[in-house]
Amino acid sequence: MSDLKISNLNKSFPGMDRPAVNNVSLDIKTGGLIAFLGPSGCGKTTILKMITGLLPPDSGDIILDNTSLLPIATENRGVVMVFQDYLLFPYMNVNENVGFALKMKGVDKKKIDEKVKDMLELVKLPDIGNRKPKQLSGGQQQRVALARALISKPNLLLLDEPLSNLDAHLRDEMRELIVTIQQKLKVTTVFVTHDQEEAVLLADKIALIFDGKLQSYASPKEYYEFPINEGVARFFGGVNFLKSTMSNSHIETEIGPISYNQKNKNDLLDNHLLTIRPENIEISKTNIFKENYFSGIVTSIIFSGTNTRYKIKIKDTVLECSVQSVGKKEISENDEVFIYLPEEKIWGMND
Repeated sequence: MSDLKISNLNKSFPGMDRPAVNNVSLDIKTGGLIAFLGPSGCGKTTILKMITGLLPPDSGDIILDNTSLLPIATENRGVVMVFQDYLLFPYMNVNENVGFALKMKGVDKKKIDEKVKDMLELVKLPDIGNRKPKQLSGGQQQRVALARALISKPNLLLLDEPLSNLDAHLRDEMRELIVTIQQKLKVTTVFVTHDQEEAVLLADKIALIFDGKLQSYASPKEYYEFPINEGVARFFGGVNFLKSTMSNSHIETEIGPISYNQKNKNDLLDNHLLTIRPENIEISKTNIFKENYFSGIVTSIIFSGTNTRYKIKIKDTVLECSVQSVGKKEISENDEVFIYLPEEKIWGMND
């Protein structure tokens, strides 16, 4: 068991106009792969450092397997952290770097050699044990740092921006490796990132943090389909928002009435926002829709490779829709078009 409970955690630094971490609470279940996601300076890495013991919290608690970590020394917490800059010992070769923690514990050299061999095979670097860190690529250094962290069989693995120093191709490889190793070892893992796509691809659940505060803690799917507010929706690529008021049979918006009977309708206040993702809006040159359709003028068409994005002005409101591949060849800028907002893809949020 490696359940982690963060309870009412707070941390402030001199000179800041707000707490670095502001009353953050969340539960992480054994074997989970969790992302701390948010913009730079929001408090993500500060939380990781408090979990390891590198920083003391001002208040709150960090509990691992029903035991508070706060009175326990860093080296005895069963928690390891892989830093963004790897921090490999430059004067040691790879074997020595990976086996360092076991050597400090007085483990027999033969046993260390066996474990190091296993770890390097696990991270798919079986033949580089005699190289120095300066002889390795960035991706190789990241894997060595991961092997060094895992060799002591931690209860909790923390990764600080694990893919930020890698190019796109290596990020894909490292992402796949992290998931494979985490699933194989079943080690509870928390990683920090500011990359929304990276969090979605890797994590079971995402803790979204803005300005030191936990905004939401949910699965990737929930962030896309059921965001709790406009800020969360925008962070995950939402661009379409309609101010709305309740009516008996529908919801009134600035582009016209919309049918909306989602499960959270009864929880919405009279004044609220509707949102729908660009990829969920359908577009056509002719009206082929029966409900929740609106006519507008195409003001912009942007081709981005895998998708084509249209901006459509309806009255004084602009909505965006995204179509896969080359888009609709029959639609040009300044054309009148019809768009359809599927009721099941619309989501309501209180202001």
